[in-house]
Amino acid sequence: MSITVVFFLGLFVALVGVIPPGLLNMTAAKISLKEGPGRGITFSSGVCVVVFIQTYLAAIFARYLSNRPDIVEILQRVAFVIFVLITIYFLVVARNQKEANVEDEDVMSKQSRFFHGMLLSALNVFPIPYQAYMTITLSSFGWMNFEKTNIVTYVTGAAMGTFVMLYFYIFFFDRIKDKKITSQKSMNYSIGIITGLVALVTLINILKEL
Repeated sequence: MSITVVFFLGLFVALVGVIPPGLLNMTAAKISLKEGPGRGITFSSGVCVVVFIQTYLAAIFARYLSNRPDIVEILQRVAFVIFVLITIYFLVVARNQKEANVEDEDVMSKQSRFFHGMLLSALNVFPIPYQAYMTITLSSFGWMNFEKTNIVTYVTGAAMGTFVMLYFYIFFFDRIKDKKITSQKSMNYSIGIITGLVALVTLINILKEL
């Protein structure tokens, strides 16, 4: 598979994972509104450094699992159940969740914003299992392999995809902040739809191997 395709696969997978309004992209948007786009970009750069490391670790873990098809088979079924439960939770239960308040952001230096982004991103461990699962899935479809060049290319694409989505929030949130798309209910629906799609892909993959 061409490394260009692998790069855009990493970019797309990361984009999908960061589309729902969450702590990282909403914080980047709030910083941009309060301190200017430059600080928001600095924060996002810190986030992406950690995402690069997390995705690399996920890919290495996925490479190990790819040599253990028995474990992968079990994990696929466990992942399917987990994604279905998460989908149900966000579509049915979490829609009445109270709005998160991220308005109170302390003013920091540009350098502090970079490390602030790294810290928040490090606390968000979701990319590791998410990317590990997605790389295994992409490998099972023959869309990428675990050679070093492919891994680095995919990881770079994932970091870039994360930055692109954070950049979108930074420069467009001021225009859409009063829209329904940024409400907690819309966040829950967005996350539920995405995890539902991942669950569907997982199910197709399981059925294909039967």
